[in-house]
Amino acid sequence: VQLQASGGGLVQAGGSLRLSCAASGSMFSINAMGWYRQGPGKQRDLVASITRGSNTNYADSVKGRFTISRDNAKNTVYLQMNSLKPEDTAVYYCKAEIQRLMRPGADYWGQGTEVTVSS
Repeated sequence: VQLQASGGGLVQAGGSLRLSCAASGSMFSINAMGWYRQGPGKQRDLVASITRGSNTNYADSVKGRFTISRDNAKNTVYLQMNSLKPEDTAVYYCKAEIQRLMRPGADYWGQGTEVTVSS
């Protein structure tokens, strides 16, 4: 199982970016999916998560600006980021709780995609 994240880049404050993360490989089901971020010298924190039934949860710092969504048919999770601020600068990682046939569910991480917001 692999998670491939994409969509990061350099953007000015107030701009937008859309991150994507696609899961591939042998999977029975994908449960919760989410995005985390790790800024320079900081710990990795939850940005947003979404259940298979599309219930969402957001960090207070991104509420009203970021939107998480998923396409179950494509095994993909998205993060639409609007009104970006310099403090959003970080490496963004996707995570998925994946169940493989005859195995318990486990967390898988993508490789990270860098987002830089200039002031």
